Amino acid sequence: MTKRSEKIVLPLIAILLGFLLGSVIIMLTGRSVLSMFTALIKGLTGIDIVNGQPFNPRYIGEFVIQSMPIILTGLSFAFASRTGLFSIGAEGQLMVGSMAASAAALYIQVPAFIHVPIVLLAAILAGAIWGAIPGILKAKFNVHEVTVTIMLNYVGLYLNNFMILNVFGSTDRVKTPFFQSITRGSRLNWGFIPVILAVMLFSFVINKTTFGYSLRAVGYNKEAARYAGMKVNRNIVLSLMIAGAFAGLAGAVITTGTFNFGRVISSAEGYGFDGIAVALVGGNEALGILFAGMLFGALKSAQPLMQVQGIPREIAGIIQASIVLFVAMQYGIKMVIDRLGRKKEVVSAEGDRV
Repeated sequence: MTKRSEKIVLPLIAILLGFLLGSVIIMLTGRSVLSMFTALIKGLTGIDIVNGQPFNPRYIGEFVIQSMPIILTGLSFAFASRTGLFSIGAEGQLMVGSMAASAAALYIQVPAFIHVPIVLLAAILAGAIWGAIPGILKAKFNVHEVTVTIMLNYVGLYLNNFMILNVFGSTDRVKTPFFQSITRGSRLNWGFIPVILAVMLFSFVINKTTFGYSLRAVGYNKEAARYAGMKVNRNIVLSLMIAGAFAGLAGAVITTGTFNFGRVISSAEGYGFDGIAVALVGGNEALGILFAGMLFGALKSAQPLMQVQGIPREIAGIIQASIVLFVAMQYGIKMVIDRLGRKKEVVSAEGDRV
């Protein structure tokens, strides 16, 4: 296999193996595998292929809103990863982005066409600042980014809760009636536009610009990049800031789009960690992350439908975890494919000699 085909074939095999394992578990519990796939198709397309119920666009709306934040947190993790950093701080960056979006929405009074970009920019800036903290500590003092980002996740969560309870004190809701009307009351909103723009921006910056090349060079070999005259410390900080900006945008999409108000939550909701899985399945490529995020979003949106069919909602989590596990095993999968290929060539050569 070529390098390009590996990036497509190996994740697809991992996804198939993940669904296969999930199917086996369902059969062992005495449930119907067909019910699981029926729920997935209904959650993805709004079509009930078994009972023949009318098309319901609400399911598509819920599928999209489940996909949006994990695509953005996937971009966040992937951007840092492509530059040699392992940032798991998207959860906290998302929370401070949510907090900043709430603040901008409540306290900045301008016309709507100006207000929306300001809210998004506030969240992006807050996420970037939160990402700069581990970046500076990594660049100046070589403090490992994993340790710092884990700690900042908790700080971001409780800072958001404190601000919502003690400063903002608002539960105002602003709905998106157009999308509600065409999707039978789903929570679909305009957030998909910044998500698409973020995917395009990620691909352009990391693959098509000299700035992206310098960031990737630091990721490949920090000392070689420094020898070549690149500003390694600056690139480390900027990489984690841009990663934080993607996650901060996810916070704005959730707060001002999906829920329409600032939320106090008791624990992290897992968007950041789902983003890590999405980035790994997507091979840290923009298009791969988009499709992987849609896959994981479909699994999330199908969970209630699975429960209706008597399938535990945890099955979707098992499938997600299995897919990530098989993606991590992709080198072993490649070895098996290569061995099968060599055996086929030997058999073919022996047949030619006969």
